[in-house]
Amino acid sequence: MDKMTVFVVFVAFTGIAVFLQAGILMGMYFTVRKSLQSMETLVNDVKTKVIPVAAEAQELLTKLRPKAETIVDNLEDATTMMRSQVQRVDATVNDVVDRARLQIIRTDELLSRTLDRVEQTSDMVHKTVISPVRQLSGLMQGITVGLEFLFGSKGRRNGGGREERRPVPQDEMFI
Repeated sequence: MDKMTVFVVFVAFTGIAVFLQAGILMGMYFTVRKSLQSMETLVNDVKTKVIPVAAEAQELLTKLRPKAETIVDNLEDATTMMRSQVQRVDATVNDVVDRARLQIIRTDELLSRTLDRVEQTSDMVHKTVISPVRQLSGLMQGITVGLEFLFGSKGRRNGGGREERRPVPQDEMFI
């Protein structure tokens, strides 16, 4: 192979390579052009549909912003007022609970003192009234039995000749 043949083969391969590159570049050109057209359509859709909606949304937000700020301020004031009211109610409830606790303690002490006094009074009545009455009753019974024995046993006989015994009252004065 001589140099000329090699040169011709080399030039032929170079031509083929350049032709392939041109084809690839043409394919890329058509693809980019097609993408560009679809992008232009998409941009037009965005301009006609999204931008007006975004402008309306921004206008709406501009109009609503003062109202939203007023609502937020009112909520903040209401929350602050509710917090103070809850604190007042809590203080009032705590005060009522403390007062009720004190009244319960006082009532318990009053009932305890009353029961102690009733018990003391009962003991005193028992010592000063019931015990002397029992002693006096026992003494009276003893005197009565003694007198009945002395005076009453002679003339009291029933029809069979036996002596009639009268029962001795034991707790007539028991209270």
